Amino acid sequence: MRIPRIFSTRRLKTGGEVLLDEQARRHLLKALRLKKGAPVVLFDGSGCDFDARLTRLDKDTCAAATREIIHREEPPQLKIHLAIGISRGERMDYAIQKAVELGAWSIQPLFTERTVVRLAGERLASRQSHWDGVVRHACEQSGRSLLPAVEHATPLAAWLAAFQGEGILLDHRTNSGLSDLPRPGSDISLLVGPEGGLTAAERNASLKQGFRAVRLGPRVLRTETAPLAAISALQTIWGDFDVRA
Repeated sequence: MRIPRIFSTRRLKTGGEVLLDEQARRHLLKALRLKKGAPVVLFDGSGCDFDARLTRLDKDTCAAATREIIHREEPPQLKIHLAIGISRGERMDYAIQKAVELGAWSIQPLFTERTVVRLAGERLASRQSHWDGVVRHACEQSGRSLLPAVEHATPLAAWLAAFQGEGILLDHRTNSGLSDLPRPGSDISLLVGPEGGLTAAERNASLKQGFRAVRLGPRVLRTETAPLAAISALQTIWGDFDVRA
């Protein structure tokens, strides 16, 4: 039986007992039907996996005792930062989930001119929390020990104004591909529009800020497909898809 990996919202250390949150309690008790003494792997997003045993698990409480560190995840040589126009619920969730599984280092949700999802106040806070949960579960499933950050959703114009570094803009209108780009440094930002893509003004603003426009073949990809194809290509060319690296 595969030992479940569980995210801890509290910092972990060897030889201690940690209380797990309600989300972990429900999953371990209701979905997996585990009992006191069952082995689990815990991680807190800082890069280490801990061997642990459940010490308390009932309708009110979930706790585990940590033993030793069994795995350390080193930061990748290429940190891919996905900046993506906010799209409707399931599409956005899918893009975030799979980007995490593919190794994205951070996620930046963006409000663009063609963003149709209206989020503000409590609704935005709820969606941000939901996205954090998507990342958490993707890390639990994929074996990642370093938790990617989901940055606070912001307008594209404001994000571009503060942007520094190297950036790639996905644009099916250009004739350039990833093979035309020089090898990036340690960080690369990947900008993808929402449903309907970015407007001409937004694309031009991105280019003025130093982004390089590239296309991924002759097809027009959906907003939830394009970033995954691009991250996979970046990981294959310059990232960690080479198992010998």
